[in-house]
Amino acid sequence: MNVLNRAALTAAAVGCLSLAAPHAVAAPATTEAELRAQVQQQAEQLRQQSALLEALNARLAALERAAPAAADPVQAQVSAAIASTRQDDMALLQAQVAQLAATGGGGGGSGNVRWRKGGPEFRSSDGQFTFHPRGRVLVDFSSTHGSGFAARNITGTDLASGRLGAEGQMGPLGYKIDADFAGNEVSLKDTYLSWDTRLGTLPTEVYLGNKLKDRGLDGGSSGTTTPFMSRNAVASVGAQQSGYYGLGLTTKVIGEGWHASLAVTGDDIGNDSTASDTIAYLARAHWNPVRGQQGFVHLGGWYWYEDLGNDVTSINKTSPVALGWNGNVRVSASSIANVTDNRAWGLELGGVYRSLWGFAEQTVRTIESSTVNAVDQKATSVYAGWLITGERPGFSRRSGVWGTTRVLRPVQEGGWGAFELAARYDRYDYLDAARGGEGTAWTLGMNWYLNNWSRLMVNYVHWKTDNKVGTFQGPDSGNTVGVRAQVAF
Repeated sequence: MNVLNRAALTAAAVGCLSLAAPHAVAAPATTEAELRAQVQQQAEQLRQQSALLEALNARLAALERAAPAAADPVQAQVSAAIASTRQDDMALLQAQVAQLAATGGGGGGSGNVRWRKGGPEFRSSDGQFTFHPRGRVLVDFSSTHGSGFAARNITGTDLASGRLGAEGQMGPLGYKIDADFAGNEVSLKDTYLSWDTRLGTLPTEVYLGNKLKDRGLDGGSSGTTTPFMSRNAVASVGAQQSGYYGLGLTTKVIGEGWHASLAVTGDDIGNDSTASDTIAYLARAHWNPVRGQQGFVHLGGWYWYEDLGNDVTSINKTSPVALGWNGNVRVSASSIANVTDNRAWGLELGGVYRSLWGFAEQTVRTIESSTVNAVDQKATSVYAGWLITGERPGFSRRSGVWGTTRVLRPVQEGGWGAFELAARYDRYDYLDAARGGEGTAWTLGMNWYLNNWSRLMVNYVHWKTDNKVGTFQGPDSGNTVGVRAQVAF
């Protein structure tokens, strides 16, 4: 075959590709339906181009086999150049098809949508920009009976939490905003900017804004991920005066089998602006001395100190022990006047083995006053659980807090979901104060995870209180049953 024939075939192949090329870069669709149709059309065009190029290659190869070998060195160089061009065209076409499959037909500036944690996540094709709407609805039913005080034996429903918000990434920068509507009032919870960086070789996260404080297992976990309807006694007694959230700066460093965090925060969002903030300093660390495929051991500890603002003149701690909604079932610590500062420490021990988990926590909070001696408030929590359907517990070994339970057989895919049995013992000890009370709570729980973002919960609590102040003084006991329906994405 002569040079002109080869050149003609090559020109024909290049011409077909050039004619189809304008259609491969269509204008952005204005609707999702049009975008899907355009993606399908682009994929079909690329398949046609591939088939045509294969046919032309086959024809060229057949003609070359039929023609006598050229003795001319120039002719041999031309043949080699044609073969090289053909290989380059094939590689380019294969790369185009691969890009189409990876981006859903989008170019460098377009993106795609995937479902993550029960909600859509919008992502650019290079993965540098994301936007994920967030929300949660927690609806509770609670009924208490058996108390010696009639006012404690009440039944009712509650919207424990209703939130809307969003989170996303802009390269190493991130953001999150959550607005909570519980109690028919709007309050901002997790609302911050974040920055992912490195401290040497260690991944480091920096947060600026209002963030849930990294304080203990339950205290540092979202209320949608804890295994019981309410946080434990350590989370309640060891809470800072400024609350579970604080507006300030938090830094977290993550290593292999450990993490450490440090935070400096003021009051929660919406505090009274007529006095200086209460300034809180918080540090926490955890370590997994034993870790493997079957599970791990968790050791942790935390400490915080608060320099109280002038608007905090007294501290009167009352901890709920009946799942939170029933405000009459509480343990009273008695009011401490003329407070100046306070501090607390906590210890964590536990681990995960296959579908089993168990943890224990202890805390002591010390409150300083200018008129009375320092007062200690103490709490202990011991709890364990078993995912009877074989899932791994939703506990993050990376951050040392409760996370999402990954359901093996979700209901929407025809499965039964995941079932979990759990038990917890809590002790509240305010006896160091002159008129401080005490209490205990035994909780049995069953959780049904329909999928990764929704669950039904049933908790049964047998509680005891012995208060020295307030309406419900003296020893008392009773039982509370709670049911929760939850969706969080």
